[in-house]
Amino acid sequence: MNRATHVPPTPAPQAGAALTEADLRQRAAEVLDANWERDHTVPSRALYPHQWSWDAAFIAVGLAHHAPERAWWDLRSLFAAQWADGRVPHIVFDPNVSERDYFPGPAFWDAPPVPGRLAGLTTGIVQPPVHAVAAWEVYRRATDRPAARAELTWLYPRLVRQQEYLFGARDVGGAGLASIVHPWESGLDNSPAWDRALAAVPADLSLLRRHRRQDTNVADSSHRPTDTDYARYIALAAAYRDSGYADAGLAQRHLFLVECPAFNAILGAAEHALADIAEVVGADPAPHRDRAEHITKALLDRLLDPATGMFHARDVRTGELTPARCVSGLLPLILPGLPEDRVAALLAEAGSGRFGYAGPPVPSYDRTAPDFDRLRYWRGPVWINVNWLLWRGLRTHGHAAAAGTLRTAMLDVIRRGGCYEYFDPIDGAGIGAAAFSWTAALALDLLAAD
Repeated sequence: MNRATHVPPTPAPQAGAALTEADLRQRAAEVLDANWERDHTVPSRALYPHQWSWDAAFIAVGLAHHAPERAWWDLRSLFAAQWADGRVPHIVFDPNVSERDYFPGPAFWDAPPVPGRLAGLTTGIVQPPVHAVAAWEVYRRATDRPAARAELTWLYPRLVRQQEYLFGARDVGGAGLASIVHPWESGLDNSPAWDRALAAVPADLSLLRRHRRQDTNVADSSHRPTDTDYARYIALAAAYRDSGYADAGLAQRHLFLVECPAFNAILGAAEHALADIAEVVGADPAPHRDRAEHITKALLDRLLDPATGMFHARDVRTGELTPARCVSGLLPLILPGLPEDRVAALLAEAGSGRFGYAGPPVPSYDRTAPDFDRLRYWRGPVWINVNWLLWRGLRTHGHAAAAGTLRTAMLDVIRRGGCYEYFDPIDGAGIGAAAFSWTAALALDLLAAD
């Protein structure tokens, strides 16, 4: 791997030694500089040595404040790997990283080559399409508007193709919502929201003898998905791969099909951003606004549980909503067209004892649930990216005081814990990968907020 631009990040602060805002700004910039790799930013040098799709979007938002040209590079390098059908793969593999250093790597995925750029060096699944939101944020911050407009002009048709793929091939339920075919597609990989649907997938532990996990070699296994869940992940990925990544007939043959409220809320938010981008590049914004309205209605019709006031994931195969109260069920707050009573209900839930955004920020799972786990991946810990989305939602709906409280909670946990991948929802300690790019990037955006 080319390390020419690699600058070792400053060590994380000791517990209780909070950074000043100026120190945090410098620390965050150092993390992004250290994780820059030729034409993209890696999430983490040790655990995630490739380019991840939605990470690239969040990272671009922060780079807009620090190195705007790199923000555009991150988005360009990702979309250069877009498939012919419009899907944007959830990982673009670095050919200079050994197959032994990350699993599942390109040999496992066996993806078709992308013309003109890569020889099968991607996965075949996707992640939440937050890229249009990121592109608009980078443009808004740009000082050289003509150059930024040129970047938007290049990205716009590719962003549209991404949306069309998700609205078309992935509308398995036929109600206007995209289905995910793997928990990894949600970005909230190990969430309890998937437990019921995932239980239908046989857990063949012999897969882990044939395919050795790498994540538990560099991270505490008690923080990571269990072997049982990981065996199911591998089985699902292999089944989708062996179908040639075909989306036709998914309802008849694929064992995991879920409509995720967070994924679809982001899909709707992307249409709002595309409407703004369309006006800059000379396209018609009306179809994007229509789609955003349609997806907001579909979320309300399909995924809202009036008994909880939250949105819940729907198993397309059974038609059932998961009973789990997860942070994904709060994220439709990012949609500006959400009715006021729904906004009020989500705000009440976000501020309740189950989630409580005053500090530490909102956890990934209901604090009062019997299986809440403060350390295990997406089953309790705090993640800055979803809190950042909630913060945007609060601002969108005019809840300035609540947004300010959440912003303070996020910055406090980063100042005390460092730019970690995620945080303990009880004491705010940093967990997972240190020097994590999206935490650093979004810290810069929060610090710059007006």
